[in-house]
Amino acid sequence: MKTIYKTALTAIAALFMFAACGNAGAKTAEKKEKTDKNVVELNSETFNKKVYDLTVEELKYLGDKPAIVDFTASWCGPCQRIAPILEELAKEYKGDIVIYKVDIDKERGLAQAFNVSSIPAILYIPTGDAEPVMTVGSRNKEKFTEEIKTLLLEK
Repeated sequence: MKTIYKTALTAIAALFMFAACGNAGAKTAEKKEKTDKNVVELNSETFNKKVYDLTVEELKYLGDKPAIVDFTASWCGPCQRIAPILEELAKEYKGDIVIYKVDIDKERGLAQAFNVSSIPAILYIPTGDAEPVMTVGSRNKEKFTEEIKTLLLEK
């Protein structure tokens, strides 16, 4: 009798654990899908087509709107905290700026090209003659908004 009871409890516990893990995974995948819609992930090839062509000597910004490039990694806690903020900003400033992200683990060459040694590293790229600006460290939405206005949208 005790063996049947233990087996039944083990089976029920396993079902709850399986259901919980399966459900959590679904929510995580659903969340990731939602947060990746407006921030565009770049690899070396797309970076060379949309931002800077690193195969030529003279770098010239290729976009027609100001841009933010978030140098990030999946294991970086501060990077993960600012990801939803950048997603919100991409929605709010849609049509005015473009927000990209580069996974430094997948794109080590891009990280090296921009001397990224600490993350999150945020590259602000204005249009026109203004120079790009690299910042390092986490920030809140208000700080991002301030930097967008002063570094990218100020005329």
